[in-house]
Amino acid sequence: MVITKRGLVLGATAVVLTTVAVTGAGLRLSQSQAFFQESPKELVDEVWQIINRTYVDGTFNKVDWRAIRNEYLGREYANKEQAYKAIREMLEKLGDPYTRFMDPEEFQNMQIDTSGELTGVGIQLAKDEETGELIVVAPIEDTPAYKAGILAKDVIVKIDGKSTKGMEVDRAVKLIRGKPDTQVTITVKRGDREIDYPLTRARIEIHPVRAHVEDTPAGKIGYIRLTQFSAQASEEMRQTIQNFEKQKVVGYMLDLRSNPGGLLYSSIDIARMWLDEGTIVSTVDRRGEVERQQANGSALTDKPLVVLVDGGSASASEILSGALQDNKRAIVVGTKTFGKGLVQSVRGLGDGSGLAVTIAKYLTPSGRDINKHGIDPNVVHELSDQQRKTLQKDRTQIGTFNDPQFVKAFDVLKQEIAKKTPAPQATNQSSN
Repeated sequence: MVITKRGLVLGATAVVLTTVAVTGAGLRLSQSQAFFQESPKELVDEVWQIINRTYVDGTFNKVDWRAIRNEYLGREYANKEQAYKAIREMLEKLGDPYTRFMDPEEFQNMQIDTSGELTGVGIQLAKDEETGELIVVAPIEDTPAYKAGILAKDVIVKIDGKSTKGMEVDRAVKLIRGKPDTQVTITVKRGDREIDYPLTRARIEIHPVRAHVEDTPAGKIGYIRLTQFSAQASEEMRQTIQNFEKQKVVGYMLDLRSNPGGLLYSSIDIARMWLDEGTIVSTVDRRGEVERQQANGSALTDKPLVVLVDGGSASASEILSGALQDNKRAIVVGTKTFGKGLVQSVRGLGDGSGLAVTIAKYLTPSGRDINKHGIDPNVVHELSDQQRKTLQKDRTQIGTFNDPQFVKAFDVLKQEIAKKTPAPQATNQSSN
């Protein structure tokens, strides 16, 4: 889960399993923070007020939210830890795993998740709303989890032998992350099997865009793989497209496979690089008010485009692929996406802790609510388990003609390029 410049979050329970080293002489409490430490009841009320004003479900999961306030403000709290426990109890009554409280350490770690340098194992983790299971949204490329072979949709059943049944995302994060070069064993359920993955935590430097030009009989193809919508993603994408335009590519492949999402503004900025006009995404709050984000005439190219997606493509990836699909700007190839269609506001609280609140759902330009269902590709092309494992074992094959989904996407793109290529003019010749 990551915070945006506007305070909006996509992929609400997706969390990068990392930890951050902090140096310095320490932080001094502001007057506000000191007040909340002395009056933890005020912190409980602050959380209640935010939920009351902004939570997406106006029925509050059919809970009498005002009665909840009276109950929890009627208690006495000896310290902030008791207040934290009470806040988590309150939020559980909403039945929404995406709305969650973060203590100061958790909140700080979440804010740094998009800094570009992380320490951890590289798993994007979510909690299934229906089963309560901890699910891998996607492993981040070139991380210990990815290299070990952990896959999107794997269910994490144990962490260092400890069962995850009933475990919250925050607790799992604390158990998995740690110092570089230390060990953690993650047990996943895949189908009927349970598999142990011993992992060594590492420092991870993330560059979200990876790209190359492929020379083909159809002409030069610009291949762009976007691994997450981080703070650097927009600028790296812009530079890549501009560079490829100078090289006179005839078409593009945008690979969003195993991209768990990220910053809302990043997905909108990148959509505008491909779309000159049209709606990108709409958000709908509990009052039914709709806010639309539009293209603004700033597209960098109008060349044919194919987008690759899979079950690990979530949240911001679904916004982008849905916008390009609905505006008929791109053909989407691959398998159905993850299905994360909720928007959160992340707020800092008075004592340095934080609160993530589900405030809206997002819709594609045609009005599709993709939460739970996901984006259906125009062209479905599955990978077998063996093909997926082969690609993970040798990552240099991803985005090449040894990648079966890449091959299918290229076939589709070739057809789109042919539609835009003018037919040769017939000439009348006479012989003497």
